[in-house]
Amino acid sequence: MKIVRIILAIIVLALSAYQLITWNFELMPYSMLFLGAIMLVTGLAELQKDRKGFSGYMSIVVSSFLFFVSMLGFLMN
Repeated sequence: MKIVRIILAIIVLALSAYQLITWNFELMPYSMLFLGAIMLVTGLAELQKDRKGFSGYMSIVVSSFLFFVSMLGFLMN
């Protein structure tokens, strides 16, 4: 899971840096999609560790919101 999070973080970082440098925000739905994937993997990792708390569930809720926002971004383009 840690390697998946690192790969997804590198993808999000590269997409975000490209958007900031070029001021071209057409790739924003892709960065939101990968950010949602990071949050989902993080939430699942927290739940697998069996930690008592709210952070695992909250990460999954945030990831579902990010997936929703990215789908809206794909549909609006």
